[in-house]
Amino acid sequence: MTKFAVVLVSAFVVGIQPGLHQDPPTTFFITSAGPGDGANLGGLEGADRHCQQLAQAVGAGDREWHAYLSTIDDMGRASVHARDRIGSGPWHNVNGTKIADNVDDLHSDQANLTKETILTEKGDVVNGRGDSPNMHDILTGSNMDGTAYTEDGYNNCSNWSSNGDGNARVGHHDRQGGGQNPNSWNSAHSSRGCSQSALQGTGGNGFFFCFAVGR
Repeated sequence: MTKFAVVLVSAFVVGIQPGLHQDPPTTFFITSAGPGDGANLGGLEGADRHCQQLAQAVGAGDREWHAYLSTIDDMGRASVHARDRIGSGPWHNVNGTKIADNVDDLHSDQANLTKETILTEKGDVVNGRGDSPNMHDILTGSNMDGTAYTEDGYNNCSNWSSNGDGNARVGHHDRQGGGQNPNSWNSAHSSRGCSQSALQGTGGNGFFFCFAVGR
C-alpha cells in the first residue's frame, strides 16, 4: 500500500473525510461586553471597532465586522439603516448554527434568533428575562425591518455618542418581556436614558449585535 493510501485510509478511520465541508466560520454574535459607557459607543465607528476587537480576541478578526446599529438624521447627515451595513449573509453563530440566509430572511419570521442561538463571540448565552441580572435589552436604534427608528423626541442617544439624557431603541434577544413589541429581537421598546445605569435599570447592559460583512 502506498504512503498516500495509508494516509487516506487513516483519515477515514478517524472520521476526517477529505473534501467534506467544515463548520462555517463565525459571522454573527452578540457582544459579551459593551464599552462600558452606556449608549456612548463612540458612534458607529466606535461600535464597529468594538465588534472587531471582540472578534479578534477569539480568532475571528480576519473578517470585517460591523455593529447592527441605525442612526437618525443629524446635522445634515442622512440616517443609516442597520440592515444596510451588515453584508448579505448567510450568518452563523460561534457554534456554526445558521441565523439567517440573507437580510430579508434575518428580518422575517424565518430567522433563527432565540436566546439559545444569539451567543456571544465566546459562545456564551446572555442573561434574559428571569435571569439575574436581566440583560436582554440590546441596542439597535432600529425598527423591526432594520431601518432607523424615528419618533418625536427620540434622539438615538445622539447617534451612539451620548451617555446622558435621551433614549435608544432596543430589542429583546430572548424574544420576551414588555414594550410595544416584546417579542422583537431588534425593536421591542426605547430605553429611559443613555447612561450605563439607565440601560441596566430597564434590563440591559449596553450590548449590541455584530455581523461579519465579508468572508
